[in-house]
Amino acid sequence: MQPLAYRMRPQTIDEVVGQQHLVGKGKIIWRMVKAKLLSSMILYGPPGTGKTSIASAIAGSTKYAFRKLNAATDSKKALEQVVAEAKMSGTVILMLDEIHRLTKPKQDYLLPHLENGQIILIGATTENPYIAINPAIRSRTQIFEVKPLSPSDIQTAIERALHDKKRGLGSEEVQIDDDALQLLTEATHGDLRSALNALELAVKSTTKNQNNQIHLTLPIIEECVQHKALVHDKNGDAHYDVISAFQKSIRGSDVDAALHYLARMCDAGDLPSITRRLLVIAYEDIGLANPQAAARTVQAVTAAEKVGFPEARIPLSVAVIDLCLSPKSNSAIMAIDKAISDVQKGNYGEVPDWLKDSHYKGAEKLGRGIDYKYPHDYRHDWVNQQYLPNKIKNQHYYLPKENGRYEKVLAQQYYKLERAKKRPPEK
Repeated sequence: MQPLAYRMRPQTIDEVVGQQHLVGKGKIIWRMVKAKLLSSMILYGPPGTGKTSIASAIAGSTKYAFRKLNAATDSKKALEQVVAEAKMSGTVILMLDEIHRLTKPKQDYLLPHLENGQIILIGATTENPYIAINPAIRSRTQIFEVKPLSPSDIQTAIERALHDKKRGLGSEEVQIDDDALQLLTEATHGDLRSALNALELAVKSTTKNQNNQIHLTLPIIEECVQHKALVHDKNGDAHYDVISAFQKSIRGSDVDAALHYLARMCDAGDLPSITRRLLVIAYEDIGLANPQAAARTVQAVTAAEKVGFPEARIPLSVAVIDLCLSPKSNSAIMAIDKAISDVQKGNYGEVPDWLKDSHYKGAEKLGRGIDYKYPHDYRHDWVNQQYLPNKIKNQHYYLPKENGRYEKVLAQQYYKLERAKKRPPEK
C-alpha cells in the first residue's frame, strides 16, 4: 500500500491544503485552472509543503494527463516518452522534481515543447530558482513560492486523513489527545508529508484498547515524530510564543531571558527553529550596528548544525550572548522594506538612459550608456550623478542609526555624500 501522504494527495485544486495565496479562489493558479489556460511554472519552497500536491491537483481539475519525473535521476529517454504521449493524446502536465538539477541536453530537448504548449511544465525545487535554475527555463515559466504550512493547515489535513475511509485512516476508530494533535501540527515545522507519515506510523503501531479504539497520546506522537514537545499552553500557541519571546529577549538585550528560551528549544531538540531565528535576528535586529556579530552568528550556526545536539547548545549559547549584548540597529530591514513597498505600489520609473546596459551593438544609437560618468575617473572615486529614476529621484530609503561604532561611520559617510549631491553635478 502507498504511504498515507501519497494517498491523501489532493485530486482537485479545491482539496489543496494551504497555499491560498496561489490556489485560493480568485488567485493566480485558481484562475489558470478555471480558465484552462495553464502556463509552465516553477514551485519552490521547503520539502513537504505541497509542490507535488498542487501539480497533481491542477491535473485532476483540468483532466490533463499527469506525469512525474525527477530531473536528477530520470533520463532524456523518459522525457522523450512524455513528449511522445503529448503528441499522441494532447497536452500533458509534467511534474519535474529537482528541476534545478536539469542538465543542458535535457533542457534543450524540453524547451521547444514548452514553447508550443504540448508540455505544461511544473518544476519543483527547494532551491532559490533565481540562483539555481537556468535562465532559459526561468524565462519560460512563472515562479511561485510555496510556503510552509501553518499548524491549522496541517490539522485540517490530519483530520481529513483520519476521516477519509477510502484513501485515509477512516476505517479505523482513532482517538487523538489534544496535546498530541497539537504536537503533530507543530513539530514538523510546516512539513505535511512528515506529519502524515508520523500519524500513519502512530496509528499502525498502536494496539487497540478495550473499546477497539486506537488511542494516540502525547508520548506516542513524540516517539513517532522523534521530537519532544515544548511546554504547551491551553491555546496551542506555545511553540511560536517561545520563538517570539526568544527574538524579543535578544532584541531587548536580556541575556538571561534569551538563554532561558534557548534552553526550552534545545530541550525540545528544535535546532532548525533556533538556527533560522538566530540568523534572522543577527541581520534584522543587530544589523549594521555590529556586522561582525552577524558573521559570528553564521559561524556558530554552521558549527551547531555540524555537531548536532547536545553539543550544539555551546555555539548557540555563544551566539545568543553575543547578540544580546551587541548594539542594535534595524535600519537595514526598514530601508529594504520601504523600497519594496514602493516597488509593489508601482512607485518607480524608468532606469535613466545613462545607466542602461550599453554592452551590445546598437546600444549607442538607442542612447544607452551615453553621458555615464565612471566614478573611478574622478577624485575620491565618486562623482555627483543621478542614479534613481526621475519619478523617485529624491526618495530616501536608508535612515542611519548611530547605536554602534560601525554604523556611526556609515552614517557620517552617508550624510557627507548627501551634502555633496546638493552641489551642482560635475561636467
